[in-house]
Amino acid sequence: MTMTAEEQTVEGQHNMMEGEDITPKKDGGVLKLLKREGTGTELPMIADKVYVHYVGTLLDGTQFDSSRKGAGQFSFELGKGQVIKAWDIGVATMKVGELAQFICKPEYAYGSAGSPPKIPPNATLVFEVELFSFHGEDVTEDQDGGIIRRVLTRGQGYSKPNEGSAVEVAVQGTFNGRVFDEREMKFEVGDGEILGLPVGVEKAIMAMEQGEEALFHIKPKYGFGTEDNAKYNIPAGETIQYRIKLTAFEKAKESWEMNTAEKLEQSSVVKEKGTQYFKEGKYKKASVQYKRIVSWLEHESSLSGEEETKAKALKLAAHLNLAMCFLKLQEPSQALESCDKALEMDGSNEKALFRRGEALYGMKEFERAKEDFQRVLQLYPANKAAKSQVVLCQKQIKEQREKDKRIYANMFQKFAERDLKEEKQKGDSKENGDAEMEVENAEKDVEA
Repeated sequence: MTMTAEEQTVEGQHNMMEGEDITPKKDGGVLKLLKREGTGTELPMIADKVYVHYVGTLLDGTQFDSSRKGAGQFSFELGKGQVIKAWDIGVATMKVGELAQFICKPEYAYGSAGSPPKIPPNATLVFEVELFSFHGEDVTEDQDGGIIRRVLTRGQGYSKPNEGSAVEVAVQGTFNGRVFDEREMKFEVGDGEILGLPVGVEKAIMAMEQGEEALFHIKPKYGFGTEDNAKYNIPAGETIQYRIKLTAFEKAKESWEMNTAEKLEQSSVVKEKGTQYFKEGKYKKASVQYKRIVSWLEHESSLSGEEETKAKALKLAAHLNLAMCFLKLQEPSQALESCDKALEMDGSNEKALFRRGEALYGMKEFERAKEDFQRVLQLYPANKAAKSQVVLCQKQIKEQREKDKRIYANMFQKFAERDLKEEKQKGDSKENGDAEMEVENAEKDVEA
């Protein structure tokens, strides 16, 4: 029995509607039909960057979009609402190399509005999708691939811990499949290193939402660095993994959320914390604490009396301590900047002048450094360190002048040698010319 054209269309649509229901609610909103198996066992996770090709058609076969016509593969971050809901659900079930068809009902596609002019309202869509690759999310500030996140369980809300947040976490550190660190902890972000956590773990926590569980691949820069870790028996320069669950956190107040009294109180607290880090030789972490004081107090303009005096003392101490941290970290230009800010507040401050001299010395600006050390001696004649530094600067200036003298002497010698060589070449050329004329004249005499 021959089917009519209408019956053939209905039959084709019926066959097309076959597939596995992959929606969480099992409401038939997204049906998947596997067209080619992928490789491996790993599936993309929430927030992974995925790379695909796709062809989109209506149920009648009309094509409305295709990435295969473009310049390259289409990419998006899975589970972040950057594409239609059906895609977030469907691509999460795919393996690399897999080719699949997805039938997407309107509520998982473009809904009652459609996407004019190509997609009508309440349209069921068919997508053929091929997955080429995927990778985790880079959560480092510099996007250097040092901390890669793979989300296992999505968190709640949009808020994330900041520096100083009180966090409650469960962590499990592994290396080559071996668990080396497993514990539940409560601490303030910024104190993790004291508890034996790599800096990358705290940076990872600051990228998480409450209730989230994720696996982080942490490279040596953010892990245990270039030295062996004896405690955990991890060789130098190795990548480690941490599985982290952020159970709960209380976010530290931002500057704009605190009143003046709170800023002064918190500044005193973090100053002590910074001093403790400094004593332990953790200069980078100490600098973070002092920077917080500056950020809280530098724009406070409504202070008076005792509050103003206290705020000025805290800011001055923060700039001076930052300068010291940067000197220890061998970052003289940043130390110079902190000293300049301290001297704007107190132009004759002994520590600020001395540390600026040290910063300039580190930048090989010996004349300017000597001026600062001499200024210290003028104001504070008992400062023996400044006297020693003046001597060192004079020695460096003398050596630099002698070096310059040698360079210029060699330069002038080379110029003189070059000029002499050029004169000689001109003389030789003239002699050759005269000789040629004599030969030519003699030849004429013979011909005659």
